[in-house]
Amino acid sequence: MRLLWRAKSSEIEVDLTSPTMRADPYPTYARLRRERPLARAVDGFGGEVWAVSRYEDVQEALRDPRLGCNQRSATGKSDMDRWYVPKIMRAFGETMLSQDDEGHRRLRGLVHKAFTPRMIESLTRRVEDLVDELLARAASRGQFDLIADFALPLPLTIISEMMGVPDDRDRLRFHGWIAGIIEGGDPSPMNVLKQLPDMVQLARFFSKLVATHKLAPRDDLTSALIEAREKDDKLSDAELTAMLFVLLLAGHETTVNLIGNGTLALLEHPEQLALLRARPELAPAAVEELLRFTNPVQMPSPRFAREDIMLHGRTIPRGARVTALIGSANRDEEAFPRADELDLQRTPNRHVAFGHGVHYCVGAPLARLEGRIALGTLVSRFPRLRLAVPREQLRWRKTTVLRGLEALPVRVD
Repeated sequence: MRLLWRAKSSEIEVDLTSPTMRADPYPTYARLRRERPLARAVDGFGGEVWAVSRYEDVQEALRDPRLGCNQRSATGKSDMDRWYVPKIMRAFGETMLSQDDEGHRRLRGLVHKAFTPRMIESLTRRVEDLVDELLARAASRGQFDLIADFALPLPLTIISEMMGVPDDRDRLRFHGWIAGIIEGGDPSPMNVLKQLPDMVQLARFFSKLVATHKLAPRDDLTSALIEAREKDDKLSDAELTAMLFVLLLAGHETTVNLIGNGTLALLEHPEQLALLRARPELAPAAVEELLRFTNPVQMPSPRFAREDIMLHGRTIPRGARVTALIGSANRDEEAFPRADELDLQRTPNRHVAFGHGVHYCVGAPLARLEGRIALGTLVSRFPRLRLAVPREQLRWRKTTVLRGLEALPVRVD
């Protein structure tokens, strides 16, 4: 996505997909907040998008009922309706993230009970055991990739166990297919062609998962969704596929980036790292600050104007796409004093890293639990934790929606 706005009578272009922007988006976000809090954007189709970057505007955009998540209900059509978009991709697009009102409440209600704080807290021992197991294995080598060896397998294993995905190989393959889709960009004809093999593999993956659980139901979330489908909730095949897709995706991607980005931020702020080691009880607050400071998710699903909306003296026309830059909102100086400083004792800390309003991330309690245990254990277990490569060699994933490292080599000996 390219953001275009005018400053001093000249047009300035900001490319959200550039490596520079992925590595450090915050100076650009600050300029947007200062000079163009409502910026006209251009998406991969050349269509118009409106981007809001200030904390107050982002919060309002995420809770305003005039901005919906269902593109078809707002505009009468959807990007998924384009002639070249295959049926498989359309099925994955029908998630609770793209629904509003009763449709969203119905789908969210099917999974909400599995992600309540009480239910998630019951996973504490399993998360602790898995963290210990992964770190013991990594420590034996002295140097390891914190992403591949720790940040990824932890949440991927937990959500897979919750969903009843039994095979480690299936879990890693699933992550690879998801990464290919996430990093594939807008659904333009060329990108769709690139993403199609991953889509086909995912469809087969979910078909196998559902068939296995139908033959032998278990006490897990997949069986519960199938049971709901066959009773009064009557989930369609497309809804079931989309639900499994979004749960497995959201159940690990945010946490991977929280642990990876959070570890890097602590290594770059040794005084805060030392504080967390000295006061492990700060781990819950540290997770909240690392969510705010590192922004594992840069922007949520787009919203679509259900009617004309006036903002900052400009009209967002009915049907227009609106992007809420939560990565910018969490660094807004008006909402967070010393916003560009990492402060593990920051209070209050009303960040929007998990969104806001009715679409607030259903997996937030799980991400918080995993982040608290993972980061707390990591820093206490390895007092000599440090980067194994120069900082400038680190590379960021090729996606504008998420912000995470491709790899994070560290040494602990």
